[in-house]
Amino acid sequence: MRDPEAIYRTPLAAAGGLAVTGSGRQQARRAVTDRKLPSFAVVLVERGQGWLDTAASGRLNLTGPILFWLFPNRVHSYGPDEGGWDERWALFEGSFTRDFVRLRLMTERQPVVALHHVDEMARLFGTLHADLLDDTNLGQASAALMLHRIVISAARQASGAADQRRDRPDVAEIVETLRQRAMQPLNLTAFAAEHGMSPATLRRRFTVETGLPPKAFQLRARMDHAKQLLATTDEKIETIAAMVGLDDPFYFSRVFHEREGCSPREFRARYARG
Repeated sequence: MRDPEAIYRTPLAAAGGLAVTGSGRQQARRAVTDRKLPSFAVVLVERGQGWLDTAASGRLNLTGPILFWLFPNRVHSYGPDEGGWDERWALFEGSFTRDFVRLRLMTERQPVVALHHVDEMARLFGTLHADLLDDTNLGQASAALMLHRIVISAARQASGAADQRRDRPDVAEIVETLRQRAMQPLNLTAFAAEHGMSPATLRRRFTVETGLPPKAFQLRARMDHAKQLLATTDEKIETIAAMVGLDDPFYFSRVFHEREGCSPREFRARYARG
């Protein structure tokens, strides 16, 4: 990477969910000092060493390959050591960023992600840059998709590193176990002990992985199964309620209506097959 590249785009009015407003790559040798951006940014350091300093994280030493997030309207400084580093970056904004933060896919206190699959990440950044260079509606939509994939890939790599450090079961396996047992009563304390952690730790890690705490995830799985039964069988409503672990058919109907905006009978009338 000899010559720096940079593209800036004004987001489309219709692209409110997620829009990439800039992308670039360079062999950086100078630091960014006390800067504040109006949008989010992600910086990929493929090779090299340096540092990052924000109010939320403090000063952190960096060794590539790593990725770090920058948050809007937050003062930050970062840069390479004397040898420089190979850097890719993207600017982005939109309502989806609130979900990224709420689900802790990006955090201000821990903005740095050590990468174990840097080639995959570099490909995503490269495709994003090419899409933005295209400068069409389709190109901008594809760039937003690549940014979404960057967020997910980084979160997965961060989660995998945490699992290795803590020598604990993969969270995806815990999620699948609860999915399979969703129709059974859930004792969260016993379930957490089964996987070698406290209820609070399991709840936190489960929520990061799925966006829902365990009991809410269980309820969603039960309602999804109830919808399947309503649409594909002739079982009575009270029977279906019992089949998904809710013995009180009135409570089942109330919860179903709160979630789906219609009663179980109305859902069956809309979606029944055959």
